[in-house]
Amino acid sequence: MSGLDSVPLRDDLRGELPYGAPQIDVPVRLNVNENPYPPSAGLVADIAAAVGAAAGGLNRYPDREARQLRADLAAYLEANEKVDVDPVRVWAANGSNEVMHQLMLAFGGPARSVLGFAPTYSMYPQYCRDTFTHYQTVDREPDFSLDTQVATAAVRARQPVITLLTSPNNPTGTVLPLDTARAVLDAAAEHGGLVVVDEAYAEFRRPGTPTALGLLDDYPNLVVTRTMSKAFAYAGARVGYLVASEPIVDAVRIVRLPYHLSAVTQAVASAALAHADELLAQVETLRAERDATVGWLRAQEFSVADSDANFVLFGQFADRHAVWQGLLDRGVLIRESGPAPWLRVSIGTTTEMATFKQALLEVTATAVHGRVEA
Repeated sequence: MSGLDSVPLRDDLRGELPYGAPQIDVPVRLNVNENPYPPSAGLVADIAAAVGAAAGGLNRYPDREARQLRADLAAYLEANEKVDVDPVRVWAANGSNEVMHQLMLAFGGPARSVLGFAPTYSMYPQYCRDTFTHYQTVDREPDFSLDTQVATAAVRARQPVITLLTSPNNPTGTVLPLDTARAVLDAAAEHGGLVVVDEAYAEFRRPGTPTALGLLDDYPNLVVTRTMSKAFAYAGARVGYLVASEPIVDAVRIVRLPYHLSAVTQAVASAALAHADELLAQVETLRAERDATVGWLRAQEFSVADSDANFVLFGQFADRHAVWQGLLDRGVLIRESGPAPWLRVSIGTTTEMATFKQALLEVTATAVHGRVEA
């Protein structure tokens, strides 16, 4: 016996692999939706100062309620989303991944189910697997939108404890109309279910596209989740948060591990929030680059999903892995994600996107890498 065969692993985990996009050292990495712009010198200096201040008290446990960070997050939402949120309705954790995991721990479990709409974020079934919660999906429309009648009928028929909506959706970039969110919330309320609107990429949405945060006062069964990994260029810091009714936050507090958010993490997150205006200016740059990329791909006659995120789903390919490998051979790493004929590219700098475009043209010039009809 060797490896996992030598340990008493849970039977349902045998044959499973850890989550993880390829981490390959190449000149152009456009596969995990990171913000390509590193923190400015001013922000780095403020982070260093915040870490230094926190370091003087590292012999003590951190504030397990992360009160200051939650207040700073609430202030950010008020300033940038124009929503008035009491900090007691905000909860923070190590990335939106941990936020979602805590929600599953609090509300999922054996004999309970979660409903999603495919294609969507690949981690959702893993959160459910880890918490012994049944995960089920309903297909999106061919353009990756969500049919309101189909969605509400599925919620009423299956009565999930949590319905997962995403806006913008990963891996498609599709935005969710608020009328659809309201209809799903109403349907879920009939059996006491929660609705989680995952807004990890919300800052990248096009101007005029509303956030589900504005629905919180009308729907006590709504949870909105966000992250600092994308727009705030803080993927390495691991900070995510949710906004919900106080009872939902209190439920999550029951299952959170003691002192789950380190003093250093809390300090650097608050430092970044103080630079929100600077960081959101980078978001404007990425939005423009995204729209330019969509236009270029369509001009080359690729199929492209409408995107309100910092990535673009495009295709369609007879052999997407061959295209992915061809790009990698040219020093460009993107993601095999979504339905089989499609690939996803994160939006990088103008220089990185130019390299991607040139490599894509070279790869798809040969028949073996050819496209298929949409």
